[in-house]
Amino acid sequence: MLAVRRISAVGHRPSPLQQLRTRGAGYHDYVRVETPSGHIRVPLSSPKVIGIANDRGDRSHQEDFYSFAALSLDPKELQRSVKKHFGIEWDSTKVSDLLARQVMFVGIYDGHGGSMVSQYLRQELHGLFESSKASDIPELYDWIRSLGGYFKRFRGGVLAPWIAEPPTEDPLDLETRATLTFFEVDRNLSSEEATQTCGATASVALLHSLDAPATPFFSAKRLALTVAHCGDTRVMLCPVKGGKACPMTENHHADARVESIRLRRMMGSSIITDSYGESRWMGALTNTRCLGDLRYKKFGVTPEPEVRTKLLNGEEWAYMVLVSDGVSSVLSDDEITDLARGSPDPRTAAKKILDFSQELGGEDNATVIVVPLAGWGKNEGTDETKELREYRRIQAIGSERQRRM
Repeated sequence: MLAVRRISAVGHRPSPLQQLRTRGAGYHDYVRVETPSGHIRVPLSSPKVIGIANDRGDRSHQEDFYSFAALSLDPKELQRSVKKHFGIEWDSTKVSDLLARQVMFVGIYDGHGGSMVSQYLRQELHGLFESSKASDIPELYDWIRSLGGYFKRFRGGVLAPWIAEPPTEDPLDLETRATLTFFEVDRNLSSEEATQTCGATASVALLHSLDAPATPFFSAKRLALTVAHCGDTRVMLCPVKGGKACPMTENHHADARVESIRLRRMMGSSIITDSYGESRWMGALTNTRCLGDLRYKKFGVTPEPEVRTKLLNGEEWAYMVLVSDGVSSVLSDDEITDLARGSPDPRTAAKKILDFSQELGGEDNATVIVVPLAGWGKNEGTDETKELREYRRIQAIGSERQRRM
């Protein structure tokens, strides 16, 4: 199981980077699967359950990290989420309480300015996600407003019903829980001087089976997907038929439509184009949503995630892929999903994607996570990007030869 350290109450209070939540953790590094003879445990570290490949590239240090866990969440929250986003009345009583609570969590984190924030996310985000409570929201909102600048105008977004007087008594839903948790990360990090200029982008995918009898995410026929996203890590789905990638995230760059509208409405224009032609907010940041980078928060950089949901007929989807920008800056979504085709297991698929991105000259930290769904191994249609990839491979080989001459 994932280890949980207990912090002694004796002596000085440890910093947020040294302490872990002491609330009872229910998360595990395995998923429970129901069988006629009872529950069995399937380890998430198995290459057939989750495939992971990462490399630091030509960098001297690693700032990419990831985490995965099976969370235990209140079925009332899950019911509310399913009703809110899909209009479905899910009856949690049709499965055992343990399986009704089970939600698969997969996160990918890309640090910048150091690895402190991305390492914190690797260690803590899944536990924070599970343990955050609605009663935390009013105090957290006061802290958010204290950041000043942009956040003086912040009205809480999806947190607003729990800030109102009187506050709602409704349970949280996954969108609200994700927003609460991402803001909690920033508050927890705020006492660390290094996090003023150190940050991380993050994408988190939550998979909740709606089947009865209960099934795990990799064989679920009906699966609720929620993606909470800040920055330019990416999440995409590959369908069984056709294979064209279905993106679940949009890069939060300063010149992206949604972000430029948000920032100009609240802060005016502070987009500066650097010598490489890249747009940067305040002349410094590529991403306008991230965790950490606290010195820029009052200027509109927010940890508030963009949340997207999708109800999946599991047998129509082959796999989900999460990548850091060390991969997505080199490969298109369609190239990424095509590269995973025909792989014997998710780990091999992840390695194929990583290896090809590096073959094309990727030098950044790079991470790939492949999550199989019920349609794994059943891809139909042709590999549409095969010829393009071969052309790019030849070009990369030629460029490398010229560089060495």
